[in-house]
Amino acid sequence: MRRGFASFVVSFTLIALPAVAQSPQPVTPEQALQRLLTSSPVQASWFDPAFLAQVPLTQLRQVVDQYTTQWGKFQRIEASAGSDRNYTVLMERASFPTKVVLNAQGQFAGLWFGVAEPLYASFDDSIKPFSQLPGKVSLLVAEDGKPRASLNPDEALAVGSAFKLAVLNALNSEIVSGKRHWTDVVPLDPAWKTLPTGVIRTWPDETPMTLATYANEMISISDNTAADALLAIAGRAEVEAVSPRNRPFLSTREAFILKDPANMVLLAKWRAANLAGKRALLPEIDELPLPSAAIFAGGPNSTDIEWFFTPRELCTLIDNVRGLGAMQINPGVADKKDWQQIAFKGGSEPGVLNLTTALTGKNGHHYCVAATWNNNAALDENKFFSLYGGVLASLASETK
Repeated sequence: MRRGFASFVVSFTLIALPAVAQSPQPVTPEQALQRLLTSSPVQASWFDPAFLAQVPLTQLRQVVDQYTTQWGKFQRIEASAGSDRNYTVLMERASFPTKVVLNAQGQFAGLWFGVAEPLYASFDDSIKPFSQLPGKVSLLVAEDGKPRASLNPDEALAVGSAFKLAVLNALNSEIVSGKRHWTDVVPLDPAWKTLPTGVIRTWPDETPMTLATYANEMISISDNTAADALLAIAGRAEVEAVSPRNRPFLSTREAFILKDPANMVLLAKWRAANLAGKRALLPEIDELPLPSAAIFAGGPNSTDIEWFFTPRELCTLIDNVRGLGAMQINPGVADKKDWQQIAFKGGSEPGVLNLTTALTGKNGHHYCVAATWNNNAALDENKFFSLYGGVLASLASETK
């Protein structure tokens, strides 16, 4: 499955790879950006020839037209403090981050547009578009532990790698009790190695690693091998105590094997079995080899083999661990400048998207935004990220 059980950090439209800027330049990056977004059609002379060798002019025009058509007229550009290439573009109905590199002639040598955050008249307006997404959607926005807005908040949907919050909760309980310590060293067992995402699967067997390292990798880059390691270390029963709906609580390796089209007979037995029967099948699953990641590159695949959580449950799980170091590495969709603290975990596979963020505002209030989207067809990832970013931006404007 594409990205395995990956976490969405942030999705961007990559227009070209950045290049080294030269100076002096005939135009500033702000001037070049404004011309790009206000003059039609986009001209080839505005781009370095090496840039156009990577991205055709027709594609560039399509991307610019998409942003200007969807988000309205150009308003202004704000430069990011401490950077000579990072900017925020404000349109009539949205803002989006961008990176710009110009050559000595003032032509684009590198250009990168981020996912747009819609600008809403009110917080309530930012919630409404979620109900229009096809398939199943659940959403909860909580402030200081109390619901602020919701959409099917008690419906358990597949959440991909967000399940790793449950693993971290179980491990943290053992840390707090004194049973384990973040500095404990546990060698990497080859039996824990699974498919991407993550890098630990490529490391030598028996590599000594602390529990903190496993946790940091599991949360920050959604390392599947780190997750399977911590599920084994903390114990399946302990993780199931945190999430009793998901029993047996599958490792990513077990889920990949069950989803393998070569194992359809085994999958049928799994689906027909009760809880005891499913537990009896686990040793058989563990004996089978991992499939190739390439077989998951298509559409949704056996999305009943997943981890299911409600937004309420996800907010409880992330609130329990929001202060841990592992949760501070990757801010996800949230903008660090808008918040005192950000804790994030998301997840995906074809047909499944989740974004869960715990935030502390500049006003000292605590927020949680958990949103999940399931569908049996391809999901518009950029649209989901844009909607989610719009909610965060609306909340951030209030906290100031």
